[in-house]
Amino acid sequence: MKNFIVLILIVISSSSFYAQSSPEEMVEKFFEKYKTEGSTTALNYLYSKNDWVSQSSDDVILLKNQMEALKEDYVGKYYGYELILEKNLSDSYVLKSYLVKYGRQPLRFTFQFYKPNDVWVFHGFSYDANLIEEVKEAAKLYNFRLH
Repeated sequence: MKNFIVLILIVISSSSFYAQSSPEEMVEKFFEKYKTEGSTTALNYLYSKNDWVSQSSDDVILLKNQMEALKEDYVGKYYGYELILEKNLSDSYVLKSYLVKYGRQPLRFTFQFYKPNDVWVFHGFSYDANLIEEVKEAAKLYNFRLH
């Protein structure tokens, strides 16, 4: 009986820890899986954090296939990631954008998280290579106040 109670306490404590994943923890776990197990496993992890999103929808399958194409011979060696932007629309919605460092060029991974009640859920993911063009555009003179 004592072992049964200990087992129940372990299950309860581990499930409450799981439910309290913050956006930062989810992103960290995503990149850990991305580096060690590949993009499909990392995306499966993200999509498992939202019961309303199907991991096998056509859009998700397309995204997984596109991410799988980011091989070392195409973008270079993976070197890590850095937070470049975080926008909190409210206490319940956050967007986090990361510079993902590859040998050939940087990419941007953007994550969205939503807290409908008391638990954060994954809400969206995208990636693109437009970061360099956006920085060039931002550097143009018409974006600055001239005296």
